[in-house]
Amino acid sequence: MFALLLSLSLLVWLAVFIDASLGFKRLDRLEDSESISEGPRLSVIVAARNEEAQLEESLKSQLKQGYKNMEWILVNDRSTDNTGKTMDRIQESDPRIRTIHIKSLPDGWLGKNHALYKGYREASGELILFTDADVLFKKDAIGKAIYYFKEHGLDHLTAAPNLNGKSFWLKAFIAFFLFGFSYYKRPWLANNPHSKTGMGIGAFNLISKQAYEALGTHEVIKMRPDDDLMLGMKMKQIGFRQKIVTAMDLIEVEWYRSLKEAFKGLEKNTFAGLHYRISMVLFAIAGTFISQVLPFFTIFSPDKIISVLSLANVFLLAVVYTIITKRMSDFSPLLFLVFPLTALLFIYSIIRASILTLVRGGIVWRGTLYKLSELRRKH
Repeated sequence: MFALLLSLSLLVWLAVFIDASLGFKRLDRLEDSESISEGPRLSVIVAARNEEAQLEESLKSQLKQGYKNMEWILVNDRSTDNTGKTMDRIQESDPRIRTIHIKSLPDGWLGKNHALYKGYREASGELILFTDADVLFKKDAIGKAIYYFKEHGLDHLTAAPNLNGKSFWLKAFIAFFLFGFSYYKRPWLANNPHSKTGMGIGAFNLISKQAYEALGTHEVIKMRPDDDLMLGMKMKQIGFRQKIVTAMDLIEVEWYRSLKEAFKGLEKNTFAGLHYRISMVLFAIAGTFISQVLPFFTIFSPDKIISVLSLANVFLLAVVYTIITKRMSDFSPLLFLVFPLTALLFIYSIIRASILTLVRGGIVWRGTLYKLSELRRKH
């Protein structure tokens, strides 16, 4: 049985290795693009709920952009801290900024999706950038993005930022998450014009207003906790021109401040990513354990066939992990030394998020409980 499972796992990782090796060749670095300072009007929409700690630094980095034709729509989504006051204060210092304060959430909407939609309703730009309240931008980030957008005749551009973490185990977990995300979602397919697989990343979703309205705005994904990903996926499914790039040196996000926060943050979209199905949860747990934990134990088997198959699995895992880590982060590939432990942490996060969602009868996101029955119905 072990020999069969390890053989199947080996074939999977061989296929992933080939796919990733070819796929990453389709991903451009935004850093390599030229930059412009003048062009179509851009509306930057930032929705925030109780994010006063990160908001001001993020906005300061945005306001220093070399690209000139910009406006900012800041949306305070029912915050109970000083987020709204921070927005109002920064608005007073720069005429390009407008602030919207949302007091209540209408039925049938997730808070962030509703806030981004309300921001769009006030936007005057030909292009719209949806970004998060904790994203830091280098000075040429937006100028390079708009040049790339225009140069490739795009309707949608998303950029993978540099995700940073402070503690060792948080870094290891982020690296594993990027590894799993890359082989599961295959982001490079967004750059294949013949593929219907799309991609969207919350830190940077640049979209033409015309395409966004043709999509149906956030109204078509108003109950999706993975709104950023779904925005990109639906854009590509409809047939709009889309690309994903990496922007490790231009855009930065402190994904979470601790491993505990990462587990809490993943509560909202882990079960959603598995289509709210127990069968998918069990498949994800079993698949992760068999392909990414088991080989590290069976490598010590007295059965030479099992031991060799395990060693081959570990070797391919290390190669794929290194390829993805070097392309999608600035972390050291040496974090692979704790790979099986981070795989177990990831399994724990799946179990934890799924159980909490079922026990609560829904997901808690930004302080609001959204019922599982409604999430499933509008999935």
